[in-house]
Amino acid sequence: MKKMIGTGPVLSPLPLLVIGSYDHEERADAMTAAWGGVCCSAPPCVAFSVRESRYTYENLLEREEFTINIPSASFVAEVDYFGIVSGRNIDKPTICGLTMTPAPDVHAPMVEEFPLALECRMVKTVSLGSHLQVIGEIVGILADEEILDEDGNPVPGLMDPILYDPRGKKYYRIGEEIGQAFISGKKFQTTVYQI
Repeated sequence: MKKMIGTGPVLSPLPLLVIGSYDHEERADAMTAAWGGVCCSAPPCVAFSVRESRYTYENLLEREEFTINIPSASFVAEVDYFGIVSGRNIDKPTICGLTMTPAPDVHAPMVEEFPLALECRMVKTVSLGSHLQVIGEIVGILADEEILDEDGNPVPGLMDPILYDPRGKKYYRIGEEIGQAFISGKKFQTTVYQI
């Protein structure tokens, strides 16, 4: 029997994202976001949410370009720090010993030490209450070669991304592969349907 546990942001786990942006003085900033993910296939878009009080909020509205960086689990302390401290008056990446480099196709910085970076251009924002949802079109993907399979696709197990449990306020890493998308469920399929 299920038990009612209330309401709230309990969808879990969530991928931890680090948003890279430049401020009005061209200083690189990095902010951790957990409310985010893919929101469209064509054109390829991602969405994440940010509070108006965040310094990154100002950067995003001014620049309209950003990166979404996927950190590996070895950077959990740095990524947690990016989420609890404002970059308004300090250089968070430098304090953490991380390197912010310019992305090649958008005017935004990326975290060099993280295995995957998505270059994005803002296409829309939606005010949702406590957060502004930012939707960005992915215009480029940069990946460390060692996380790619033979077809050039990122392998989650090799990326070792950080997952967040918002209810328990804890970080996790992914486990083992358990199936193949669009293949594992075919054992139940009697009629072919196209998604």
